[in-house]
Amino acid sequence: MSPKETKMNPEKHPENSSEMNAGKASPERDSLEEDLRMETLKWLEKAEVLICQISGDEHFLDNVSAYIRDSHYFLEKGDLIRAFEAVIWAWAWMEIGLEKKLLQQKG
Repeated sequence: MSPKETKMNPEKHPENSSEMNAGKASPERDSLEEDLRMETLKWLEKAEVLICQISGDEHFLDNVSAYIRDSHYFLEKGDLIRAFEAVIWAWAWMEIGLEKKLLQQKG
């Protein structure tokens, strides 16, 4: 079967071609962006609560705080991928610090 005979050929289905979708917002894209924004905000809130409940190695805490600030910065700029990445790094630093006993939960 030649490519022109397949159902996935963009020539037969122009709605699937990248040229047709270039520069156009799709409902799926809008939904994906909103999902990423909401997920980032959810983890950012959790990170901000947890950092207030821990103490310990200042280097770890400084890095966590920096990643939280970075996440806010990237959210403000609309860079959702970097905002999500930053909050995940903040969370990872806290988990590693707690696991390695460099951080402890307060009282």
